[in-house]
Amino acid sequence: MLRSALFAFLLASFAASAQQPAPPPGSESSAPSADPTSAEPPSGPAQPAPEILSAESAIAASSWKTAETSLDLWLASHPTDPRALFDAGYVADAQNRPDDAEKLYRRAIDADPKSFEAHVSLGLLLARQGNPDDARPELALATELDPGEAGPTAKAQAFRALARIDKTDNPEDASDELLEALKLSPETSADTLLAAAIADQAGEFPSAEAAYRRVLTNTPDSAQANAGLAHVLIAEKQYPDAETHLRAALKTSPDDPGLNAELATVLVAQDKAEAIPVLQRLHDSHPKNADITRMLASVLSDSGDYTGSDHYYLEVLAVTPNDAAALVGHGQNLIRILRLPDAFAVFDKATQIDPTNPDAWSGLAFAASRTSHPDIAIHALTMRSKYLPEVPSTYFLWAISYDSLHKNSEAAAYYQHFLDASAGKYPDQEFQARQRLKLLTEKH
Repeated sequence: MLRSALFAFLLASFAASAQQPAPPPGSESSAPSADPTSAEPPSGPAQPAPEILSAESAIAASSWKTAETSLDLWLASHPTDPRALFDAGYVADAQNRPDDAEKLYRRAIDADPKSFEAHVSLGLLLARQGNPDDARPELALATELDPGEAGPTAKAQAFRALARIDKTDNPEDASDELLEALKLSPETSADTLLAAAIADQAGEFPSAEAAYRRVLTNTPDSAQANAGLAHVLIAEKQYPDAETHLRAALKTSPDDPGLNAELATVLVAQDKAEAIPVLQRLHDSHPKNADITRMLASVLSDSGDYTGSDHYYLEVLAVTPNDAAALVGHGQNLIRILRLPDAFAVFDKATQIDPTNPDAWSGLAFAASRTSHPDIAIHALTMRSKYLPEVPSTYFLWAISYDSLHKNSEAAAYYQHFLDASAGKYPDQEFQARQRLKLLTEKH
């Protein structure tokens, strides 16, 4: 029937975009025919009126205004006809009038609370509008209703939409819902992608990787599968393989900020200089994104461009002056360009803003030791030790700070700790430590 074909088209058109943000790509199969007249609604005619059939013919031809006019005339005298209300909602939906569509779907549900198609359509609409909290009850109710002649495949679409909604916050529920869908209709590549995304969200990386690779076996150019697999490989620290799949995904969406950010991440992890131009392009496209700006600043600093790096850290701090991570990066650059008193002040501020940041305490300890504040250096090292283990450089800072305060036994102990840990990696400092340890031991 024409009516059945319209509802099948609605499911096929809208189910794929039911979850926001970042839904899997839609390639869901259309539902079979549904005949809502198989069970008489609580009000309205038992058989569709000619006016409704005429409107549905116009819908089939995408003659939206003609269909809308016919339905408006009919609903003026039959305001509780659930079939006409649903058709009118569909017309509004197809014309990208979501507010009107929502009202009409809700009126259709009020007229016939057991309307499977109205609940599904409303749920899909709300999910597309980024309102999963309201979408979920509609879709859940639809899974409990008789879909009529639409049959199990139509109900499977409702389960799939639920799985997309639950994917992020409730991956276990999403997995169960996808399994219910697969009991009712055959698995598609979109289902495999959804299963992979659910496994990824649940931290089940081997399962996610296997699912993405199954899709790529059949469709090696799938941007969704390449992007998803790259995300999993990054989590598994398989950076070269992740880079390969990110570049494949970027062939389809070269300006995608998320993919470019992940590409920059894997390039940085591999110490590849190409990370800098990738991040600069990202920053140019998203100048207000503090995460991108901080990443660019960090990479420039690692490359030795401390002045260029500091430009971007200061850019972040101009907007958010209490950004502890940016303050730490800024302070590290100041140390490298030997602006030690300025670095001391910056690290001191960072530790006040975020007392749990060990990098801030490390920076303060070093800056304090180089600006004749050994007591502050010891305090900073004490705070740092709450969050990170000691390393040769911190043993040396402990030693020279105690040495400056003439606490000979403590200084000697830390010089020895440093020599035990350094293992020949810091020859200049090791020479100094041996000389001071010898003098301190003789004094003692």
